[in-house]
Amino acid sequence: MVCSRAGAVAILILWAVGWAALPLGWIVAGALLFYLNEYTWHRFIFHAPPSPWRWLRKMQHRLHYDHHAEPSRLDLLFLPAWFLAPNLIVNGLVLAAIFGPARAPALLLGIMLGLLHYEWVHYLAHIPYQPRTAFGRWMKQYHLRHHFISEKHWFGVSNPSLDFVYRTYRAPKDVEKSGSVRKLYS
Repeated sequence: MVCSRAGAVAILILWAVGWAALPLGWIVAGALLFYLNEYTWHRFIFHAPPSPWRWLRKMQHRLHYDHHAEPSRLDLLFLPAWFLAPNLIVNGLVLAAIFGPARAPALLLGIMLGLLHYEWVHYLAHIPYQPRTAFGRWMKQYHLRHHFISEKHWFGVSNPSLDFVYRTYRAPKDVEKSGSVRKLYS
């Protein structure tokens, strides 16, 4: 979370001194890219089978497997800086190469705002807090199903729309409790 906040502040400083343009449309596009990234990483990378390489298996455990084993441990909740910082740098470079260096700051700011939204929603889902709105309560329950009913569904932590698109949404009553929901690939 520190990386995304620091990066967002840095981009806003660049904007304030006139070194970066931040058109709202490109910021929104960056946030939408983040939500696609969130779903893709969560479903296909964080839930990938264990690597044959010990160092990568250790990384898989820290990034996600251990979070499923102990979902209430806050030290396993947030993505670590050693993972986020290089990913944000690579994203920035790729966005600059594809869309040009003038648009990259706005896109990257959108990604970081999406990331902050993700971390906040994820945090609220895992602490003993009852959201005040019906939508907030629904989002919390939505994510907790992924941890306590089945790890094969409900991958969208902060934005469940791609679960509907990629058919990983299920009504809870239609899903049997998975024996491996807490211990991925046991």
